[in-house]
Amino acid sequence: MAQSDKVFAGSVPETYDAYLVPLIFEQYAADLANRVMAHAPRAILETAAGSGAVARALAPLLPPDARYVVTDLNQPMLDRAIARQGTDERIVWQQADALSLPFPDASFDVVCCQFGAMFFPDRVAAYREALRVLKPGGTFLFSVWDRIEDNDFARVVTDTLATLFPLDPPRFLARTPHGYHRKAQIEADVQAAGFSDVRIETISRVSATPSPRVAAVAFCQGTPLRDEIAARDTAALEKATIQAAEAIARTCGNGAVSGKTQAHVVTARP
Repeated sequence: MAQSDKVFAGSVPETYDAYLVPLIFEQYAADLANRVMAHAPRAILETAAGSGAVARALAPLLPPDARYVVTDLNQPMLDRAIARQGTDERIVWQQADALSLPFPDASFDVVCCQFGAMFFPDRVAAYREALRVLKPGGTFLFSVWDRIEDNDFARVVTDTLATLFPLDPPRFLARTPHGYHRKAQIEADVQAAGFSDVRIETISRVSATPSPRVAAVAFCQGTPLRDEIAARDTAALEKATIQAAEAIARTCGNGAVSGKTQAHVVTARP
């Protein structure tokens, strides 16, 4: 993973939240929120929370006496989440590194993380931290994207950019969001952190968007892919977005379009 893969700043957080979250994250956030609530937790920690998709899905389900700590490494993403969520006395927002959590041992009933583990430079260390802050009998829930071949929009955008920049194709989507999909590796990493009961479920959804342009903007301008494109040609962002939209239209149709997404959901217990 390139260091720039972790940088969500400038206009990216707003575009990410406005375009990419409704496109591919909201359905999975609702699923993860329901999985969290199945454990009837009173103290929840979320790591790598991004712009708050899970928080918006989970907060309405929590009891009045719950304590929900929402963290992310990127303050601009956390600021976007706070602005979207509104006042809720049960929620504490805190910038934090998942590899070095600023919380005491045995603090939370559930630790959850949606599509953040792929960005951890040391995943075993992050999982070990989740285990440390879990109470006895607690549960760690997290999701990662499956391979890019099973995620239509991401695949089409990546293939399109490879034709635009054939000598040095931008590979952010394949390298990082979709680069940690092998179940055997995920299970081995979680077990190496100290969890013994690890279950991995693969789930698919259909993501819909009003137009191919919306999907193209989501990926080309709402992720660190934006900076990868600019690093190759500072004037190419709009051209790349247009070509990605055209490719999505050829693959998925014009007007409102839909595409398959697929992810793994991991449930781990000590």
